[in-house]
Amino acid sequence: MSNYALLPFVLLAVHFVGINCVVKDDLPHIVTILVDDWGWSNFGSHREGVSQGALEQHTPNIDSLLNSGVDLNRHYAYKICSPSRSSLQSGRHPDHVNPLNTGVLVNNPSDPVSGYQGIPKNMTGIAEKLKTKGYKTHMTGKWDAGMATPSHTPQGRGYDSFYGYFQHANNYWNKGGHIEATGNVDLCLNRFTDLFMENATYRGGVLDSGELSDKCLGSDKNPGDVEDPECYEEHIFKKKTLEVIENHDEETPLFLFHAFHLIHTPLNVPASYLEKVDMMINPYEFDSAARRNYSAMVYYMDEVVGEIVDALKAKGMYDDTVIALMSDNGGPLYLPGAANNAPLKGGKYSDWEGGVRTNALISGGKLPEEARGTVYNGLVSIADWFGMFCDLVGLPVDDPKSEAANDWLTQYRPDLPSLPPVDALSGLFSKIVSGDKENAHPVLPLSSQALIKYPYKIVTGIQPYSNWTGELFPNCTTLEGPLVPWHNDSNLFEFHLDWSLDEEELAGHLWKEECAGGCLFNIETDPNETNDLAAAEPEVLRELAGLLDDHVKTLFVPDRGVEDHMACQHSASVNGGFYGPWLEVEGYYTGPFRKLSLKQKLFVEAYDEFLEVLSHPRIEEEVYKITQKIYPKFLVGPLEKSFDCCMVEGVVENTCVDKEHGYSANGVGVEGIAMVE
Repeated sequence: MSNYALLPFVLLAVHFVGINCVVKDDLPHIVTILVDDWGWSNFGSHREGVSQGALEQHTPNIDSLLNSGVDLNRHYAYKICSPSRSSLQSGRHPDHVNPLNTGVLVNNPSDPVSGYQGIPKNMTGIAEKLKTKGYKTHMTGKWDAGMATPSHTPQGRGYDSFYGYFQHANNYWNKGGHIEATGNVDLCLNRFTDLFMENATYRGGVLDSGELSDKCLGSDKNPGDVEDPECYEEHIFKKKTLEVIENHDEETPLFLFHAFHLIHTPLNVPASYLEKVDMMINPYEFDSAARRNYSAMVYYMDEVVGEIVDALKAKGMYDDTVIALMSDNGGPLYLPGAANNAPLKGGKYSDWEGGVRTNALISGGKLPEEARGTVYNGLVSIADWFGMFCDLVGLPVDDPKSEAANDWLTQYRPDLPSLPPVDALSGLFSKIVSGDKENAHPVLPLSSQALIKYPYKIVTGIQPYSNWTGELFPNCTTLEGPLVPWHNDSNLFEFHLDWSLDEEELAGHLWKEECAGGCLFNIETDPNETNDLAAAEPEVLRELAGLLDDHVKTLFVPDRGVEDHMACQHSASVNGGFYGPWLEVEGYYTGPFRKLSLKQKLFVEAYDEFLEVLSHPRIEEEVYKITQKIYPKFLVGPLEKSFDCCMVEGVVENTCVDKEHGYSANGVGVEGIAMVE
């Protein structure tokens, strides 16, 4: 073999040796902050003046980051959370990685690459990419991008440490997977705790009894208790993130991903923050308990952002840091979501601007001086963060691992779908900070039902939450009106539950609008989508409809399977009552495990037998059919009443709690559901 033939191997060896001895040099620290379900007008910078609506949105720390950074005025995410999060981590358009918001328990054993929830096993995550440049990588908060195997967890995607939860949501106090958190009842009957740790020495459920306790549960009702209770989930996440910064060697590049649970339901918040927002809006008063909670949660979230920035400055890292902050989708208009996207139309679950155009910015001390205080009006996809982070550190925007998996699929499993390539643009970060006004995305698909070819946007199909809200939303008029906005994504196991069997009633409560032949808007001159141009500009409509048809042909929709009862049995019998990976786990869990009481052990034995019966497809289907019949008649009413309450002179008219059914407007169940005594 010639010396020239050996050259690639020498270069490869140098590359991998270099990984272990990289110093920061000019590589920036990257801090990414992802907010959950944050409404467009629940951002102080999107409100003006001293009206009540403006006073209710108190975000001084994020406002400051925006003023010293770049406002990504047309940042687009997917209309729901898991696809957006999978997109950010993988660099794929949401439709090319995970367009379905399935639960974490699904598995299709016949597809070893994509037969799971979240990101397919053989796609490379952004943390995994950055580690090749010597980055230390840490994550805190909500994952929602896969759990079935160790390869699907944050550590499996390249994070050195993870402290957080796997599902769409959990309870902020006791960290259980309650129905008011996710809107669903899974095959495990929501019995387990969703709080998990991964690091160099431990992998498993969080064992700190103080962090799992609901001892501070009353602090959402009694302002005098504790201002920032230690068992509040966001307090714990904040503490873990600040510890990462404090313990980090500033000479080594850091990639820190802080993924808030806030402002997702359940609307749990310490009562001291309710008092704070009451004082902030004086002399005005809230008339909606849920809107008050949402406002307090936004304020809490903003304070955490401020503490993260302060910690970076105290550590001497801020001047070398790029901060990326964004929301995973628009704010939910259904109750008890309680967000507001005014003046944009629609909300979460819809392709209207209020559902997909999200708050986003780039800031930090490493940002070029000329970029600070600017606005970028070009289209940015949530997938583009993958490319921008690669650009920042000099990495190619590619994924050799998925290419190798495709070679294997072609040779051995041609019956399975291949993995789409990375969609994230290369060079976008430079365009943004240099003030380049040319739109980098000639065409940007939003989903299988919507697409932008700027300045035009096409929306098709039946869209939920097709409405505009006022400055103060929700309010008593919303609650007392005939069409209280319902949630449209309730599920029992993998079956969808309709809140009404009357299609007309259901459409009314979901605020549905049909764009059968396609609705067309010029979102530059009509950003609030009030003037449908479909009839006036049929040629443009046809062009965009054709582009959307082309995109639909590229959808990545593998068969991800059904909920696997073995996940529940593993959580109950092996993992101490925590949600976590259950496939390919030999050698993964380190222990120790949470010890179960005799009562819990007896429950587990009976539960295993029950699951084996319940998980039979025919039994599952029969349970679903019965539930679908009784759900609208007996359960929707109590649920609807629990979502929100009118307040008179700043005081809730009633307790907002239906003790018979165990729900409350602020999302605290009267009875815990996690596997406890």
